[in-house]
Amino acid sequence: MNRVFGDRKTIIILLGPTLVLYTLLKLVPVAWSLGLSFFEGNNLRGFEFVGLDNFAKFVNDPAAIQSLWVSVIFAVLATAGQIVLGYLLALLYVFVLRKGSAFIRTAVFFPMVLPTVAVALLFRSFVAVGDNQGPVNELLNFFGIPSQEFLASTVGTMGVALAMTWWSSMGFYAVLMFTGLLDIPDEVIESARIDGANGLRLVRHIVLPLSAPILISSIIFSFNSTLKVFDSLLALNSGGPGTTTAPLTLYMYRTAFDYAEYGYGSTIALVLTLLCLVFTLAVFRTSAKQTKES
Repeated sequence: MNRVFGDRKTIIILLGPTLVLYTLLKLVPVAWSLGLSFFEGNNLRGFEFVGLDNFAKFVNDPAAIQSLWVSVIFAVLATAGQIVLGYLLALLYVFVLRKGSAFIRTAVFFPMVLPTVAVALLFRSFVAVGDNQGPVNELLNFFGIPSQEFLASTVGTMGVALAMTWWSSMGFYAVLMFTGLLDIPDEVIESARIDGANGLRLVRHIVLPLSAPILISSIIFSFNSTLKVFDSLLALNSGGPGTTTAPLTLYMYRTAFDYAEYGYGSTIALVLTLLCLVFTLAVFRTSAKQTKES
């Protein structure tokens, strides 16, 4: 085996096709998009080099800033819900259900494999009013509360979107953190229990610190994925009412493909990428600093 992987020709033959595909499908589009951010125009009227004007335009664009805040607020709230619910489920699997958690894990994870658009349409039907009123308003009517137009307001639409995101993805993060909790040695847990650490004290002082690496990875993965939310909000209410729940990805899509402003659309994509990068580096730096202090 060492002889095979020590041969440069063999390594090139094995990795060459993968590197070529990765370059063509990943690196080239990224470099092309980065280059377009310094130009203005499209294929019909041509492109004009504008330097950093697109970035200045973004900073002074109220619609872009609004979409940026929608993306950030949604990502923060969605990440908080996904991590908290996922971690609580993981604790339930390990310390309560234990070996009998396989069926529950599968059932809770199942929504993750459903198409995002289908889930959005499902939740849209849940909160529907009128002739085809959904079960949510039927339940409200049962308790004497009038039907609510959830998707007619910014708060209502965002609330439905968050509930949809939590429901569909908490099973994934539960399984992810469940695997991390399984790496905690049983001897450590038993020793802590002998010393009197039970319940919340056990979780706070033993389980939580030991599961910090998988928890940090889950936070980074969750924030980056929810920051790039697109299809769920588009299918739920098209970024409405108006554009009050349109994330930056939807604004980028409309700018680039509806209005054929490829340069400005690429600039928006670059801003989103930089935001993900800054958040990831900030989390890693904070966790590394806390590790050194401890």
